[in-house]
Amino acid sequence: MRMSVCRLYVTLTLGLLGLLAGAGDVAAQSRPRTAGPAIGEDYRIEASYGWWNATPELIVNSESLGILGTDVDLISDLGIEQRRLGKFNLVLKPGKKHRLKYEHLPITYTTDAFPVTRAFVFNGQRYRVGLPVTTSVNFSTDSFGYEYDFLYVPRGFIGASINVMLSNIDVDLQSPISHEFFQQAVPIPAFGFAGRGYVTPNLAIDAEIRFFRVPKSLEEQLDGDGSYNDFDLRGTYNINQYVGTHLGWRKTTIFYEADRDRGDLKFSGLYFGGVVRY
Repeated sequence: MRMSVCRLYVTLTLGLLGLLAGAGDVAAQSRPRTAGPAIGEDYRIEASYGWWNATPELIVNSESLGILGTDVDLISDLGIEQRRLGKFNLVLKPGKKHRLKYEHLPITYTTDAFPVTRAFVFNGQRYRVGLPVTTSVNFSTDSFGYEYDFLYVPRGFIGASINVMLSNIDVDLQSPISHEFFQQAVPIPAFGFAGRGYVTPNLAIDAEIRFFRVPKSLEEQLDGDGSYNDFDLRGTYNINQYVGTHLGWRKTTIFYEADRDRGDLKFSGLYFGGVVRY
């Protein structure tokens, strides 16, 4: 990981530790030692849905028949436009310090007969300026993870996680001269850290980071390279034990290089949504 990401994690960890310590002091002074958890922590199943207004940066490259491809900017070259993305999260909490997490993040974009603004080569085919191209891309991801909260107090926690992301990478270009596409199903392992602190019994601040990078020693054996970084910062207001709303900011970066295909995908922006618990 880049040093800036490491520094960010250290800063967040220290901040969360300070918040947890402060919350613990306040709780110790204002509540008996038998006080229960903050509102929103006592559950077994938690489901949430959100709308992510992510700004995309999408660069792809595909080689075929020995013909080198061009780095294609799906935004400026093919007219892909920003759109609001939906995301679904499910958390199972079998024990106080254990969480099983699932996320479904459908990321799809389409354009219809957009005139090419810059000549490029994709999958062995040359696309000239002005050629109308219908583009369909799918970068949807399903994520499965286990989190262990090694520091847990009534007003928050800090934990570590292991995750597997199943990312679909599908780019399809149709024009009057050809129909070209490439598909990759990329399983991405990732490690992560998460923390939560309660500013008030109803208001929680969460930070989570997940990351992975293919080791240099394995690049030749795997015939490819790749990395994944995801940072999520959000605030959740719990109306009661069972219902809440959240507002956050998230940035996800995926880089892959496999066979003759390469891509650099970035998504960042605000999101909001709701959560229910049982």
